[in-house]
Amino acid sequence: MQKQRAYIILILALVAAAIAILITIPPQLGLDLRGGAQLTIQVNPTKENPNVKPTIKDVEAVQRVLENRINEFGVSETTVQTIGEDKILIQIPGESQPEEAERRLKGTAKLEFKEQRQGTEGEYLAENQVRQQKASALAILTQGELAKANQEKIAEARQSLEESNKAIASLFESVGLTGTDLTDARPQPDATGNRWEVAINFNDAGGKKFAQLTKNLAGTGRSLGIFLDDDLLSAPVVGPEFADTGIAGGRAVITGNFDLESAKDLAIQIKGGSLPFPVAVVENRTVGATLGQDSIRQSIIAGSVGLFLVLIFMVVYYRLPGAIADVALIVYGLLTMACYALIGVTLTLPGIAGFILSIGMAVDANVLIFERTREELKAGKTLYKSVESGFFRAFSSILDSNVTTAIACLALLWLGSGLVKGFAITLLIGVVVSMFTAVTCSRTLMLLVVLSNKKIRQKPELFCPNVNSVPSNTTGVQRQ
Repeated sequence: MQKQRAYIILILALVAAAIAILITIPPQLGLDLRGGAQLTIQVNPTKENPNVKPTIKDVEAVQRVLENRINEFGVSETTVQTIGEDKILIQIPGESQPEEAERRLKGTAKLEFKEQRQGTEGEYLAENQVRQQKASALAILTQGELAKANQEKIAEARQSLEESNKAIASLFESVGLTGTDLTDARPQPDATGNRWEVAINFNDAGGKKFAQLTKNLAGTGRSLGIFLDDDLLSAPVVGPEFADTGIAGGRAVITGNFDLESAKDLAIQIKGGSLPFPVAVVENRTVGATLGQDSIRQSIIAGSVGLFLVLIFMVVYYRLPGAIADVALIVYGLLTMACYALIGVTLTLPGIAGFILSIGMAVDANVLIFERTREELKAGKTLYKSVESGFFRAFSSILDSNVTTAIACLALLWLGSGLVKGFAITLLIGVVVSMFTAVTCSRTLMLLVVLSNKKIRQKPELFCPNVNSVPSNTTGVQRQ
C-alpha cells in the first residue's frame, strides 16, 4: 500500500509539471498548420567548369549540407527536398522573415579564411564603418510595414552594401584555408560566463594552415577575415603572444561582443559554409497555412470525438478498469504533449497522426492487461492476484509490441527526412510514455483501488461481468 501511494505522488507531480509546461510553452505548429517561409535553391555549375551541370548525386550532396545547416537553426519539421534536376525546395515552418532565412542560406558556396593585406589597416577601418552603417540602414528599411513601401530603397541599399562588401574583400588575400578544412564550429560561454564566443576546429591540414595564418597576423593589428561567398562574417585580430608559433593544434576561439544569438548565428554560417557546388536563392516567399482555420478546427473536433468514444467504450466494456484506463490515458496525453513542448517538436499533420496512433497503442496495452485479468478471475483467483497476474502476463506482449514499434521509429528517424521524421519522433515519444502510463499508472491505480476498498474486492463483476462470486480467501495482499 505504501508503494502504491508513493507512485500516486510521483504521478500527480508529473501531471502538475506537465500542465505547468503546457501553460508556459505553447505548442509549435508546422508549415501546413501555421505557414512559414519557403525558399527555392538553384544549384549552379562551378566557376572552374561552368559548362558541366551538377548531377543528381551532386544535388543530393548539396541537399544534405543544407539539411544540416537548417537543423542548426533549431527549427523543427523543416522540409528539404529536390525539385527537378538542379533545384532544392526548403520549407521552414513559423519563419515570418524569409529574408532572414535567405541571409543564412545564401552564400553557402564557399567559406574562406583570409589574411588582410599589409598597409590596409586604415582603409579597412573606414570601409568597415561604412559597411556597418549601410547594413543598419538596410535593416531598418526591411522591418515590418516599411519593407512594402520601400522596395526601391531596399534594392539600392542592398546594391550599396554589396559594393562595400566587395571593397572590403579586396583588402584580403587568400591563403588556401577554406570550409573543407573545418570540422566544427559552435557557440560557447567565455571564461567569465558573461559573454559568448565561437569555438572552431580544423582537420590536420587545416590546423597547419591556420597556425601559419595566425603566425603571420599575430601582433600586426591586421585582421583574419572570415568570408562566406566573399561577404565578411567576422574579422578577429590575433594577439602578439602567438607571433612565434601561431595558434597551433587546429583549435581556436573567436571572441568579441557576442551574445548567444549572434554567436550561434556566426557558428551556423561558419559550420555550414562549405558546399560542393555554388547555390543561389531563386525564390523566397512567405506561405500561409495550407489547411486553413476551418480544417484545423474540424481536425480538432474529429480527434476529440474519437478520443471521447474510446473513453466511453473502455468504461462500458471493461467497467471499473476501463475508467482507470481512461484516467491513465488522460495522464498519457498530458505527459506526451509536455514532452513535445520540452524538446521542441513541431506539430504537423503527420506528427498529429503519430500522436493519435500512439494513443491507440496506449489503449491496446490496457486491453491486453484487462483481458489477462479477466482470465485470472474466471480461473478462480482472488481479485488482487488476478490484477497482479494480469499485468505480469501481459507485460511481455506489451514490451515486444512497443520495442518493435520503437525500432521502426528509429529506422524512420535515421533514413527518413522532413515530415517522415516528424511522424517518427511523435510516435516514438508516444510509445515510451504509453509504456510508463500503462505499466505504472494503470497498475498503481488498479492496485490502490483494490487494496483500499473492501467493497470493491467483494464485487469482481466490476472487473469481469461474468464473474459473480469471490473466492473465500480474498483478504488483500497474499502470497501464492
